[in-house]
This record gives sequence, C-alpha cells and structure tokens, in this order.
Amino acid sequence: MVIHKNFQDFVLFLYIYMAHADGEFQEEEKQVILEKMKKLYPSSEDFNKKFNEALHLYDDFDKKQLKTLFRDTFSHFSSVKFPVKYKVFTDMYDIINADGKVDESETKALNALKEIIDISN
Repeated sequence: MVIHKNFQDFVLFLYIYMAHADGEFQEEEKQVILEKMKKLYPSSEDFNKKFNEALHLYDDFDKKQLKTLFRDTFSHFSSVKFPVKYKVFTDMYDIINADGKVDESETKALNALKEIIDISN
C-alpha cells in the first residue's frame, strides 16, 4: 500500500504520525514540523497548506494500516539512500522531543519505525 507520490510527502506524513504518537498533537511539534518542511520542500511557499493537506490525509487514514503503509512505502522508495532515511529518523526524534519530554508511546513508535527503516535499507 503506497499513498504518496514522492518521498517528501511520505516523510511529512511520518512527521505528523510521530507528532501524534503520544495521543496529543502539540503546537511545539507542529512548529518543528513546519521548520523541517523548509528543507523537505525548498521551493514551496505555502507550507501551511501542504501541512494541512498532509494532516487531513493522516486524520482520514485507517491507523490499523499504518505499519503496512510504512513498510510498503519504504520498499517503494528503495532508491532513497540509508543516510536520508536516517536523517528522517533523527528528525522524528526532534519532533517527539519538541515539548521537552519523550513519552513511552513515542519511544515505541520511533523504535518501530527504526526497525522498518533498518529492514528496508
């Protein structure tokens, strides 16, 4: 199952997923994501619109299918080099740490994604 046309959109989806990992979506997390989007989409001007589109896609997505989506999408974008994937992983840590604390649920979500990233390199 692949729902993203490019790796950048998938990464944004991952960022939003990680921000929701503890059951709350804080303003600090949103600000970190918006800042990281400047590197993801260097030519884009309307980050808020792109962010809101990705947020709606995440909200509407069947959360029971997330693991399948992540595995399939990392496989689909197999040409993306491991250092880029690792950068995404470290960015997600920045997102969950945006509020100054990392919950157990966030750690579990991050470790599950790390496993998927490691498997797909």
